[in-house]
Amino acid sequence: MSKSIELIFDFVSPNAYLAWYPLKALAEKHGVSIEVTPVFLGGMHKLTGNAPPMIRDADVKGKNAYSMLEMNRFIAKHGLTKWQMNPKFPFNTITLQRMLLAVEGEERNKLVDTILPPIWEQKLDATDIEALGKIIQDAGFDAKSLFEKTQDPAIKQALMDNTDQAVARGAFGIPTFYVGDEMYFGKERLSQIEEQIQA
Repeated sequence: MSKSIELIFDFVSPNAYLAWYPLKALAEKHGVSIEVTPVFLGGMHKLTGNAPPMIRDADVKGKNAYSMLEMNRFIAKHGLTKWQMNPKFPFNTITLQRMLLAVEGEERNKLVDTILPPIWEQKLDATDIEALGKIIQDAGFDAKSLFEKTQDPAIKQALMDNTDQAVARGAFGIPTFYVGDEMYFGKERLSQIEEQIQA
């Protein structure tokens, strides 16, 4: 059995929020860890020629409507009824993604847990540094230190490197998962991931 699931992650993706909680439940059920790899989705799209589905598929009759149907089925199945589309979407997450790189392991996962609900349940403006700082500080992080680290050249480079490397490995969107060398794309692949970690 694999001991970890890697998640290629950017806060800007609504599907990153929707996948996160079922993924956590799956990982806990099977006693495996989640390793979050922060990337910049805008950069990934530029490198791959991809685009957000609602934009990319806008001219395909029926496709976005069906995507919303599937999303609502997923939300109902996993009880993710607090989810709301953020009115600022798509928003710039470079600062948030760099902040994730400033922490590691369980602290990184805790930071994901801290920031996802305000953005995707309470419609927080993800670029509101003052509001984000308070949320992060209240969760037990040193917000000032984290924001300072987002300007560290090494952190900036690490985000670019993570994005480049994810694309080189075959990733083109969020959420992308890896179990060992096996890649899975999309929140609907969680059952396949579960089969893989049991294999």
